[in-house]
Amino acid sequence: MQASTITAVEIYKLNIARQTQFRIAIGVFDTVQNILVRIHASDGRYGLGEGAPLPFLCGETQAIAFEASKELAGLLIGRDPYAVETRMQELGSYLVHNTTARSAFDMALYDLLAKRAGLPLYALLGGEKRSLTTDETIGIDTPEAMAAEALEAKERGFVAIKVKLGTGWPGDVARIQAIRDAVGEDILLRIDANQGWDPVTAEQILQELARFDIQYCEEPVAHWNSEALRHVRDKSPIPIMADESLFDHHDAFRLASMGACDYFNIKLAKSGGIHTALKINAVAEAAGIQCMVGCMSETRLGLTVAAHLVSARPNIVFADLDSAFGKTDVVDGGITYDGGEITLPDDPGHGADINPEFLESLESCTIT
Repeated sequence: MQASTITAVEIYKLNIARQTQFRIAIGVFDTVQNILVRIHASDGRYGLGEGAPLPFLCGETQAIAFEASKELAGLLIGRDPYAVETRMQELGSYLVHNTTARSAFDMALYDLLAKRAGLPLYALLGGEKRSLTTDETIGIDTPEAMAAEALEAKERGFVAIKVKLGTGWPGDVARIQAIRDAVGEDILLRIDANQGWDPVTAEQILQELARFDIQYCEEPVAHWNSEALRHVRDKSPIPIMADESLFDHHDAFRLASMGACDYFNIKLAKSGGIHTALKINAVAEAAGIQCMVGCMSETRLGLTVAAHLVSARPNIVFADLDSAFGKTDVVDGGITYDGGEITLPDDPGHGADINPEFLESLESCTIT
């Protein structure tokens, strides 16, 4: 049988306006400026992937990811699309960083492989379809506005709410006080400081917030200060989750060896896709650390791929896959939501695509 090859790669700039501004400790989201990659194989199949650049986290803008993708695409033309391990090693060796761009190619290649196998992606990865629940994230605002938004999320059926913090004392404490008073005791609260606190402030605030029954806190201090993260974790009554300090399996090994955190937050845009995400989870399992899969600014396409990963690995016990909310939905197929409950598609591949009419309107280029 003649081997399949990659014949063309289409790269798109995906721009979608947000309905409202979303603020975290290290930046503000006004619009979605992602990239899409569609890889065509000689057997007639194609795979689709999405990259969600976040310059203040991954160091990539849409323009950077778009140009990097042109070079990555050139490496793939004429190569076997189903040798995913080899293809991802080649892309990672060529561009050591640029994880956002690489994640789009990774998703597209896994989509192709699962389509050829005739399996949904979670099954290709050796998993089974599981019941998944996401939280909804509340951006930084006044305590009153955040409490109102949290109450609305509860009324829409969410059982877990993630709260963005990181402005310091006393504002962050006031935000959690207002939210807990609004939603009551039966809602899970998770917090994310996005590196916004110095180590002393982190210790003080986490001690104060313990009375509000917080499930965990993400990245309380600067991503580069792993020693401070370990120290904060040792003192904190609230479990600590590594996020911005965790990009790949080497970071996972370092953080686990140091005892710097209780949980890992895996994001495909940080890891460069499923290929490395699986390695992070393997390190986590060996170290007895449970994981979450989170998101950046992905549409339901990128979130669908992330949900397949969650379903495929029992050690991934949390999902933060809510970035599709608050913007126009341009995805056909893919995951569906009922409040915070997520249902995965059973189609071969990841099961999501971009609306064809919308796709035609996007700026793009094709590498052959």
